[in-house]
Amino acid sequence: MRYGTFSEVELLQLAKENHVTRLVLTDINNTSAGLNFVRKAPEYGVSPVLGIDFRNGVDPCFTGIAKNNEGYLELNDFLSEYLHRKSGHTHQKSENLHCKPEHPNGVAKLPANAPAFRNAYVVYPFEKVVQEQRTTFADHEFIGVSINDLRRLPFSGLLKFRDRLVVQQPVTFRNKRDFNAHRLLRAIDNNTLLSKLSTTEQASEDEKMYPIQNLVAAFSEYTFILENTQRLLDTCSIHFDFSEGRKPQNLKTYTGTRPDDEALIERLCQEGLSYRYPEGGEAVTERLNKELGLIKRMGFVSYFLINWDIVSYARKQKFFYVGRGSGANSIVAYLLRITDVDPMELDLYFERFINLYRANPPDFDIDFSHRDRPVMTQYIFDRFENVALLGTYVTFKWRGMVRELGKVFGLPKEEIDILCDGNFQASRLDKVAALVIKYTELLQGMPNYLSIHAGGILITERPIHWFSATNMPPKGFPTTQYDMHIAEDVGLYKFDILGQRGLSKIKETLDILEHDRPEEFTDFDIHDIKAFKRDPKINAMIKSAQCMGCFYVESPAMRMLLKKLQVDTYLGLVAASSIIRPGVAKSGMMREYILRHRNPGRTEEKAYPVMIDIMPETYGVMVYQEDVIKVAHHFAGLDLGEADVLRRGMSGKFRSREEFQRVEQKFIDNCRKKGYEDKLIFEIWNQVASFAGYAFAKGHSASYAVESYQTLFLRAYYPLEYMTAVLNNGGGFYRPEFYIHEARMLGASIHPPCINTSNHGNRILGKDLYLGFGYLRDLEERVAERILKERIINGRFTSLEGFLDRVSLSIEQVSILIRIDAFRFTCTNKHELLWKAHLFLGKAPKIDHPKLFRPDHQDFEIPDLHTTDLETAFTQLELLGFALCSPFELLVESPKNTAGSKDLERYLGRHIDIYGYLVTVKNTKTHRKKPMQFATLLDQEGQVFDTVLFPPVAAKYRFRGRGIYRFYGKVVSEFGFLSIEVVKMQKEDYVQDPRYADMKTSAKVFGMKQLGSTDTQSE
Repeated sequence: MRYGTFSEVELLQLAKENHVTRLVLTDINNTSAGLNFVRKAPEYGVSPVLGIDFRNGVDPCFTGIAKNNEGYLELNDFLSEYLHRKSGHTHQKSENLHCKPEHPNGVAKLPANAPAFRNAYVVYPFEKVVQEQRTTFADHEFIGVSINDLRRLPFSGLLKFRDRLVVQQPVTFRNKRDFNAHRLLRAIDNNTLLSKLSTTEQASEDEKMYPIQNLVAAFSEYTFILENTQRLLDTCSIHFDFSEGRKPQNLKTYTGTRPDDEALIERLCQEGLSYRYPEGGEAVTERLNKELGLIKRMGFVSYFLINWDIVSYARKQKFFYVGRGSGANSIVAYLLRITDVDPMELDLYFERFINLYRANPPDFDIDFSHRDRPVMTQYIFDRFENVALLGTYVTFKWRGMVRELGKVFGLPKEEIDILCDGNFQASRLDKVAALVIKYTELLQGMPNYLSIHAGGILITERPIHWFSATNMPPKGFPTTQYDMHIAEDVGLYKFDILGQRGLSKIKETLDILEHDRPEEFTDFDIHDIKAFKRDPKINAMIKSAQCMGCFYVESPAMRMLLKKLQVDTYLGLVAASSIIRPGVAKSGMMREYILRHRNPGRTEEKAYPVMIDIMPETYGVMVYQEDVIKVAHHFAGLDLGEADVLRRGMSGKFRSREEFQRVEQKFIDNCRKKGYEDKLIFEIWNQVASFAGYAFAKGHSASYAVESYQTLFLRAYYPLEYMTAVLNNGGGFYRPEFYIHEARMLGASIHPPCINTSNHGNRILGKDLYLGFGYLRDLEERVAERILKERIINGRFTSLEGFLDRVSLSIEQVSILIRIDAFRFTCTNKHELLWKAHLFLGKAPKIDHPKLFRPDHQDFEIPDLHTTDLETAFTQLELLGFALCSPFELLVESPKNTAGSKDLERYLGRHIDIYGYLVTVKNTKTHRKKPMQFATLLDQEGQVFDTVLFPPVAAKYRFRGRGIYRFYGKVVSEFGFLSIEVVKMQKEDYVQDPRYADMKTSAKVFGMKQLGSTDTQSE
């Protein structure tokens, strides 16, 4: 990476053009392209061989060539050991490592002598052999000679090693443009100007592919070299199964044998029946037997048991989790408690979950609290033998590439910014800027570096290095050098272990209740979703969209959708969770769904009969990923395997692959054969295509809805505890200020941080919510830790002086605490406290440890000082980022009316004059690409209302950051959702900060007389 300039597929095309039928792919300290190279090689008539070009930086050491898959494993073991050690981690897995100790300059070096691979060859570069005057070679070691080396071969003394010489013609470039691109990549990698790039950091320009006949002609004087090369290559072969009927390469058994696995899963399902379906039922038994039979037949039993093992460990640790993905369509997953979604209740489409046409197992996304996820990841690596995180490629994007190339070419920052923003005319660019744009177009989309998949973990039957080497990122877990698409191609299917803050909020709420209200904590089961679904209080909250802080249902868009759909049931929320997704909304299907939901007669009038038959539950509208399969299978006549390819093609990368394109064409051809008109065919196809990877599986939506109900339950019955947990876990869609406001609206009294009561996070005591030290922007984390530690060990603080004796702080840090009123328990004005702190710490030497003996204190006479509420508010704005009073109290001019959210219905169809404190703005564009905005605000009573600025108004008026705006606009209703179409608006001014107003005239010098002394202290 940041070296090569074309892909493994382009390499194969190049080989075909030059009549090369045997090719060794040897990337530098990297195996990312290996699997896809093997997958694609037969299409180009190439017999693939894999190897690795081992280097220290760009300095070649040797090239390893695998005789077979076992040899590839040895090479990957060796490279991985080197990469892990280079990253500061040691994982001694290969017994064939014979590395030299670290080089004297501290840089880890590859060995001068390669290890004795049993199933791999070692080829030393001609230049290295000459430099090191190597005279002995093992049976598996060879000397590589390129066309460029032939001139020096007769004078090198190496002709005496006739049987060790082989052709080694590196292929790095296709043409001059590739070479130029390579130099730019090397300059980016070295963070240097192109003009200062050392030649030692570049490959030789002659590293290109020659037609096979030219290569033979070049070595015509040394035919024995060609024969040696042929013999070596004839002993090499590599095989990975990429066929449609390939077997999964995941861990094959959980217990050790398939019969034991099958017996275990049957027993666990039977145990789960009494918990999930205490009433039993023939339909449940029938569905269970059907699923178990297919799971056994497909060989996916171990996959289920591994997921069961993971969630079972989580429950033992009292970790909270949610199982999502297509696996939520399975009753087996429900019984094993991998998911909390009842597939019988939702009539989940079983074939979306698993069918005989798909080689891959079902997809389980298991979400854990972001605090618990690292523990779960470590458990998986400890529990199973062959485990790795799944890699992903980070590619060069346009703006990033422009910026990097601009630096390489030495452009000033101002010019780079102009190019990045696209504010230029190509014809008016100078030569250097034009080169930046030219090579950006060439290099964008190329892999930049290897990263980690969001949550993918592989648990394999064979060693991980059977398929590639692994990197060792800072997280400390081996990571594959290929992504999920190639992994699936070769039969490796990931386990998704994800982190989610929503679960952290639930878990912390339960922790607060267990600690503060243990008698109520035992009265409910947070997993009793069936009871929550029937709860009228929860369903009323959903219908009225009172969902601030609740998972997935709190955003303005979701609040609007819930009101429009009048959702008051779990099933309605499941649909809403998917309808809100961009794919459905963008295609216009969200609006059509609302229309048909509110007016059932519209379905018969507007929907095609065939679509109603396929999707009666959603009024003939495609809402879920399963709908893609249903339409492809029943409407276009694709088999379930092809339909699943189409469904997977909704993800961006897969869409560009030939499998998807073939299925797309078959979709259209089949529909024409059925006699459908092109207008209908392409209208339906556009609906399918508009999903573009955004639609949810129904089970996925159901899983989200389950978590939504759990958070809604906590908000309904334990609102203050829940809002505290929301604040302590990063908030959600809105800024922390608005969750604090919501807690106030729910009955909490909000207190600024307090030395004796606050923790690092927020703390709820009854109805009193104490903000945490973490909100103080400039307070150092170590200071907060020091305060809390001292308070725990030695008890509460009784005075400022006592605090300063016990906790060693700088005057700057103490000032922050005093100004936020953290010492209000002293009942002393904070200006007086500031003077005391300055006098106390002014001349004292800085000591960063507790004092052994309590010092004597001098008393100072300080005049009476006062603080206004306005001054307090502005201090809070500075230190917290928001004031704890109403923002309307800070206006220069009080609002001229009291209109608010409660008045919108009365003004329906008329214009209203209203003030609002800005909560959030959504910038979007019309179909004609004109900017418009949606804004959510709080009225003077703290209630929410919504506004829309259509393009003419959005072009004329701008939101200028936080604050209070005055609007004049028309109140409109869409499906019962009230909002204001803004005609004009203006931002209202806050009063001047009283702490800095009229500074010259208000500045005073206070004289302070030390008690018992005639000296005057002043500052």
